[in-house]
Amino acid sequence: MKTSILRILPMLCMAACTQPKQTQMHTLPTAPKAEKIPHQTVTHGDTLSDNYFWLRERENPKVISYLNAENAYTKAALAHTEVLQATLFEEMKARIKQDDATPPQLSNGYYYYTRYEKGKEYPIYCRKKNLTTAPEEITLDVNEVAKDKSFCAVTDLNVSPNNQYMAFGVDTQGRNIFTVYVKDLSNGTMLTDEFKSSWGGSVWANDSKTLFYDTKNEATLRSEKVYKHLLGTPTKTDQLLYHEKDEAYYVSVGKSKDEKYVFIDMGSTLSSEILYLDANTPQEKFKVFAKRAPNTRYSVEHHGNSFLVLTNEKAQNYRLMQCPENATEKQNWQQVIAHKTDVLLEGLEVFEGYWVLSERKNGLPQLHIYNLDAKTDHYLNFGEADYDASGYFTPEYQSQSLRYYYSSLTTPNSVYDYDMKTKQRSLIKEQEVLGGFDKKNYQTERIYATATDGTSIPISIVYKKTTPKNGTAPVLLYGYGSYGASMESSFRSSIVSLMDRGFVYAIAHIRGGKEMGESWYENGKLLHKKNTFTDFIACGDYLVSQKIADKNKVFAMGGSAGGLLMGAVANLKPELWRGIIAAVPFVDVMNTMLDASIPLTTNEYDEWGNPNQKTYYDYMKSYSPYDNVTAKKYPNMLITTGLHDSQVQYWEPAKWTAKLRELKTDDNLLLLHTNMEAGHGGKSGRFERLKEIAMEYAFMFHLLDITQ
Repeated sequence: MKTSILRILPMLCMAACTQPKQTQMHTLPTAPKAEKIPHQTVTHGDTLSDNYFWLRERENPKVISYLNAENAYTKAALAHTEVLQATLFEEMKARIKQDDATPPQLSNGYYYYTRYEKGKEYPIYCRKKNLTTAPEEITLDVNEVAKDKSFCAVTDLNVSPNNQYMAFGVDTQGRNIFTVYVKDLSNGTMLTDEFKSSWGGSVWANDSKTLFYDTKNEATLRSEKVYKHLLGTPTKTDQLLYHEKDEAYYVSVGKSKDEKYVFIDMGSTLSSEILYLDANTPQEKFKVFAKRAPNTRYSVEHHGNSFLVLTNEKAQNYRLMQCPENATEKQNWQQVIAHKTDVLLEGLEVFEGYWVLSERKNGLPQLHIYNLDAKTDHYLNFGEADYDASGYFTPEYQSQSLRYYYSSLTTPNSVYDYDMKTKQRSLIKEQEVLGGFDKKNYQTERIYATATDGTSIPISIVYKKTTPKNGTAPVLLYGYGSYGASMESSFRSSIVSLMDRGFVYAIAHIRGGKEMGESWYENGKLLHKKNTFTDFIACGDYLVSQKIADKNKVFAMGGSAGGLLMGAVANLKPELWRGIIAAVPFVDVMNTMLDASIPLTTNEYDEWGNPNQKTYYDYMKSYSPYDNVTAKKYPNMLITTGLHDSQVQYWEPAKWTAKLRELKTDDNLLLLHTNMEAGHGGKSGRFERLKEIAMEYAFMFHLLDITQ
C-alpha cells in the first residue's frame, strides 16, 4: 500500500489546511429509493417495524437490482473524482516495492520466505533447504491459485514434519469458507485429499500422513467439528473426533511449538476448553486438558515435561500457571507468574531455554523475556512513545534468537532478530517505502481525551511536521472498540497520501478493546457498550478543542463492529462529523441478534447481550444504529459492504442506507458501495484493495475541494 508521493501545490495545501470553500456541487441522478414492505417482529411485547427487511432476500432479483442502483448512484456521485482516484491508486501503489521478499526464517531444516513479483497481486511462498543460498523451491504460487478468480484468499500453510506435504486453505468467494488442499512438495503435484467447508486450519501428526482439520456448519458458518484424515483415503471415511454442539463455541486445531502435542481448542467469548493428544500417537483418543467453566478462559503450551497455562481464572488480566504432563486438571495448576492489575498478559512463546510473554501496559505492547537457566528476566526497549511490536515468528524451539516485528505510525514495518542471551538485536529488514517517503518528515504522538465519566482515553496521532496545529487541519479519526481487539499504532503507508495533503490521522483507543487491560474491554461491552461510542465522540471533541482538528473537517472511519460505532456516533452527535466512512458496518443489531440462524449470532451473545432477555433487548435497542435513525440532519456518509460477507451480512448496510435516505433531512451525500464479488475484507490482492482506499479518500477530498 505505497506510492510516489505527489508534491502538493501551495493552493492545495491551503485548501487542505484552512476552512474549506463551499463543496463543489455536481448534478446527480435521483437517488435510489428502496421499496417499503412492512415487516414486524414482536419481542417482550415490543414491536420492531422494519420496512426494508425484504433486502435480506439474497436471491431476489429486486435486491440485486437495488444494490446495483446504489452502486451506479455512488459512481455518479464520485465520477468527477475518477482521475483523482486513479492518481491516488497509482500514488499508493508506487510506494510498494513490487519485487519484495520477507527475510528467510529457519524451520525444520528449511528457510521459508515469501516473495512478490512485479505486477502480480499475490504472494509466492518459497523455501530453501539448509542454506539461504540453496536452490529455491516454490511451495505455493498464489497467483496461480487465483488465476481467473475475482477473489482469492489463502490461509494456514502447514508443512508436514517430514517436509514432504503442505496443507493450505483457499477461499475464492470471500465468505471465509475454505477448502483445505494438500500438495506434495517433492514433485509439486496436488493430492486428491481435500476438505470442504473449513475455517482453513489443519495440523499434522508426527507421522506426516495423519491430518486433523476443522469444518463449519454451512448455515451458521460456525466451525464446530474436527476430523482425522489419513492421506490417500477417501474423505468420506474420515473419523469425526469432536462435534461442538454449544452454539456459543467455535473449534480450531493447533500444535505445541515443540511438535509434541496436538490441541483441539473450543472457545467462546467467556469460556474455553482444550483437548490434547500426543502427536506421535494419532490413533489414540484426545483427552480433556481442563473442563470448561463459566467466565474462565485458558490457553496451553508445552515446555519440557510440563504444560504452561495462560488463564484468567482468579486473574482478570491473566496469570501464568504450570502443571505436569500427566495431571492437567485445574487443581494441579501451580502459579508461575502472578496477576498484575496494570499489566495484561496477552500471549506466550516458548523456547527450550526461554519464555517470551507478550504483555500490554499503558496501552502499549511489550515483550518480556525470561532466561530460564539464568533465572533472570528483562524487557525489550523499543525507544518510542507510541508503537506496535509482536513476537511469535520464531518456529525453532531450540533457538536463543527471538524474531520480532516492530513498527510505529512513522516507522515502516521492521524485522529484528534479538539474541535473548547476549541482549543484542539486529535489524534484519525495514520495509522499503518508495516514492520519496522519509519518516523524518512525519511526527507521531500519544495524547489523551477525557471521557464523560472522567476516564482518560488514549489517542495516537500522526501528521506531517509541516501541518499546523492551529485548528485548520482536517482529521481522520479511526475507531473500533469491540471484541477486546486493540488497535495498534502500526505503519500504514496508504495514509501518507492523507498526511501529504494536510490531514492528521488519529486512532481512538476506546473502551471495548484491551489497550488498557481486560477491564478496558469489560467496560465497553454488554451493558457498558455505550462507553465505546461516547469515548469516540470525546476523542473527536478533544482533537477540535486542542486545535489539532478544524471543527468543520473532522472525519470518522470504522469497519465491521467499528461500523456499528460509526452508526452510533452518527445518531448521537451528527454535527461533529464532516463525513463518515462506515465499512461493512454491523448496524442492524436487533434483527441480527434475534436471528440465531445468521452466521456468528449465537457466539456473540457474550459480546452484545442476548436480546431474548429483556434487559439486554432494551439496552441494545437504545443504541442499535438502524433502529435509532430519525428525521434529522446526518453527516456526509460513504457506506461499503460485500455481497458475500459472512461476518456482517450485506443487507445490514443496505437496509441502513435505505432508512437513512428515507428519513434524513439534509442534502449531504449518502453513498452505498457494494462489492459484488467479495466479502468482509473487500477485494483480495495487494493492489486491488488500494482502489477501495482511493475511493474512500476521494470521498473526503471531494468534501474539502481537494482535487489533486
